[in-house]
Amino acid sequence: MRPDVITVGDVMLDVAVDAEELARGGDVHGEVLIRPGGSASNAAVWAAAEGARVRLHGRVGADLAGRLLREAVEERSVEAALAIDHEVRTGAVMVAREAWERSMVADRGANARLSPDDLPDVLEAGAVLVSGYLLFHPGSEAAGRAALERARAEHVAVDAASWPLLRDLGPGRFLEATEPATMLLLNGKEAETLAGPDHETAAAKLAERFAVVAVKLGPEGVVVGTADGVQRFPVEPVEEADPTGAGDAFDGVFLAALTRGASLDDAVRRSCAAGAAVAASSSSWPELRR
Repeated sequence: MRPDVITVGDVMLDVAVDAEELARGGDVHGEVLIRPGGSASNAAVWAAAEGARVRLHGRVGADLAGRLLREAVEERSVEAALAIDHEVRTGAVMVAREAWERSMVADRGANARLSPDDLPDVLEAGAVLVSGYLLFHPGSEAAGRAALERARAEHVAVDAASWPLLRDLGPGRFLEATEPATMLLLNGKEAETLAGPDHETAAAKLAERFAVVAVKLGPEGVVVGTADGVQRFPVEPVEEADPTGAGDAFDGVFLAALTRGASLDDAVRRSCAAGAAVAASSSSWPELRR
């Protein structure tokens, strides 16, 4: 059956570490939370929670983490079209928090070896979402470009993913690689890297290239640019616990809502609520409905 939403990109294991004195060395007490993650899988499960039929394309290792991630996304009613890599391990990211400091260490593992051969010749759906992380690594860049070129969808979206990696790649090369996309999803720093520090002006400039531009600004809301102009959407304030995955939740719900007939305004509001729910909790996925 034709999916409503297809996501292509990273499938990873998230390890969150919260301790008071990580820097002093030795043994310390703290919290260690292991959970499924990755930009593509996060967006996929949120799209499924919105009621969409979803397929996830990615690459995992032939290891325990890979098997657990497959089971986790399938439990959320996502079709897991995951290639198995027998040479490298499943990707993982560690987020370490000490007092008010937050550091992240990413090992993309099998994600960095996603190949065009891991994807079908045509990605046909209501919406296709490609993670920008694919474009930032030489091992997966060809797969990211292939996913965009093979997409046959009303909405072909790319998430800019990381402002430092976007800066290193260069705005010109990123915009060239994403030429087939009709939608750009990004945060404030990524918008600044591509089009300048003023979010409204950046959204308007980028909307000359993409049909829809959504600049995600956390508690400051979302700025959306289209051919009709620029609009800022506020969000309800929440007590932030961990914002990891909030942008992915926005992406998944946004595309699912649009493919299921929601107006742009309604899709943005629903997506903001999903992002806020992630930021206010210790989980980057929606509650499992049984």
